[in-house]
Amino acid sequence: MKHLFTLNKYIFKYKNKLILGILFISLSNIFRILQPQAIRKALDEILLFIKQNPELRDSHLLSYSLMKFGLMVLGFALLMGLFMFFMRQTIIVMSRLIEYDLRRDLFNHYLILDTRFYKSNKIGDLMSRISEDVNKVRMYLGPAVLYGINLISLFIIVIITMFNVNFWLSVYCLLPLPFLSFIIYKVSNTINKRSEKIQKQLSRLTSLSQETFSGIRIIKSFNRETNWIHHFTNESSKQKEYSLSLNKIDALFFPSMFLLIGLSTLITIYIGGLNVFKGSVTPGNIAEFVMYITMLTWPVSAIGWCASIIQQAEASQKRINEFLSLQPDINDSKSIQSLSTSLDIEFKNLNFTYPENQVQALHHLNVFIPEGEHVAIVGHTGSGKSTIAELLLRMYDPTTGSISLGNINLDQLKLDTLRNSIAYVPQDVFLFSDSILENILLGAKNKDLPLDEIENFCKMACIHDEIIKFPNSYDTQIGERGVSLSGGQKQRLSIARALIKSAKILILDNCLSAVDTETEVKILKNLELYCKGKTLMLITHRLNQCKNMDRIIVLKDGQIAEIGNFEALIREQGIFYNLLMLENSTKNIPENEILTTFTI
Repeated sequence: MKHLFTLNKYIFKYKNKLILGILFISLSNIFRILQPQAIRKALDEILLFIKQNPELRDSHLLSYSLMKFGLMVLGFALLMGLFMFFMRQTIIVMSRLIEYDLRRDLFNHYLILDTRFYKSNKIGDLMSRISEDVNKVRMYLGPAVLYGINLISLFIIVIITMFNVNFWLSVYCLLPLPFLSFIIYKVSNTINKRSEKIQKQLSRLTSLSQETFSGIRIIKSFNRETNWIHHFTNESSKQKEYSLSLNKIDALFFPSMFLLIGLSTLITIYIGGLNVFKGSVTPGNIAEFVMYITMLTWPVSAIGWCASIIQQAEASQKRINEFLSLQPDINDSKSIQSLSTSLDIEFKNLNFTYPENQVQALHHLNVFIPEGEHVAIVGHTGSGKSTIAELLLRMYDPTTGSISLGNINLDQLKLDTLRNSIAYVPQDVFLFSDSILENILLGAKNKDLPLDEIENFCKMACIHDEIIKFPNSYDTQIGERGVSLSGGQKQRLSIARALIKSAKILILDNCLSAVDTETEVKILKNLELYCKGKTLMLITHRLNQCKNMDRIIVLKDGQIAEIGNFEALIREQGIFYNLLMLENSTKNIPENEILTTFTI
């Protein structure tokens, strides 16, 4: 139960609803108890009337008496039902409100966790915890709490009433209950362990389903549907086995519980009958006690159900707490919220190793990029190009060394301040399942921009002419992750999204790989004009894009191998020169023509 204690802050928040719920439950049970008492009085009165009137004279008096008790039972039943309605409106509503708060807090915590967290956990597992696990916890806060409180309240009222009627008859009736408690105690631990296994397996199933649907085109293109079906069948079979093992516990538990309750009823009738002959109880008392035992049937049977729900909720809350206890490596506790007028970028003796795989991406990187400079970063795959962009955005912090922006260390800046200063286009473009307009406006500081301004940014990205050809123009829905768009269209939309941010630093990470050469040239010319006075960092594999850059940084194995402008690097005939020759060799252009072209 220790993991469920973390919910106390939510329960305290809605304590008024809980208190009212307890009050309504108690009132409902009081009126429930009054019904057997009215029936006992009615039965005893009938028997007394028959005894005193063997010839059944004046039967209208009996009818009047029965009608009176009948109306009493009906009135008690109506009042009981009314307060049952009120108790559900308080307890169940409280559980829904806590469910909302818990799911919101978990989602908010997801968003503050850093990139490392998302690379270490599967999306399906995150989805399972915020949906299935939260729902399990809600079942504990709602039905389990409701029936648990009802059980306790009803037990207290019924047992006190029974002992007031006849002490020893009550003892015999309640004799099987300790055995029932022992069964519940033994079974609950087993339920907890099996519930935890079920939730973990459900997370794996969710992750598998999510990955399958996301990669459906790859699966179909490689004709691997059968393999995925087999994989899903195996994982689903494990889920089935775990669920059946839990159901077996429930299947044995509930019959045992009803057997013990039936035994209580049998004892009541037998012992009560003997006491009727002794004159210590009346026949009405026996009927009253049988009704009390019947009343306890559902609450007692709900013990096992509530125990199962509590154990499942415990397992689920444990999984939720595992994520809620995680703290981001990238903290935002510093107070500097503004930058100086200068936005010079400086990397000092920078070393970085990816924590998830311990791959060292950068070694002793030292470079100064003054504000307004246009810099290209090139190199072989895995040389550390994209890592520089991630570090500058503080998706990660350096292992050693430092990065400064405007002479301020990045870890001294508020994350909002830092990231509002940078517009970033990643190499893996992501578009949301929304309209074209909403995807573009994601980068806008002002969501009420006039359409003509939005169109200008799209023209810079060479995507406007294609957008207006869509049936709904800028209001066109692009589907999940932009499934209705081509790779080049996605990249250009992401460029427009970055441009509309109007940040002072623009980072483009190999974001023109799916664009044809002619369009690429147009976009680069537009960017050159747009970025006058702004810092442009172009990370690319296409060296032809670097011709007009102020400087080119060539990386090799995480270190700066060469640095200089286009012409200087060609003259050196080093790594950049060799990469350029290799890039253009497929075009069958002689070396002298290549050099002439790029040095004009």
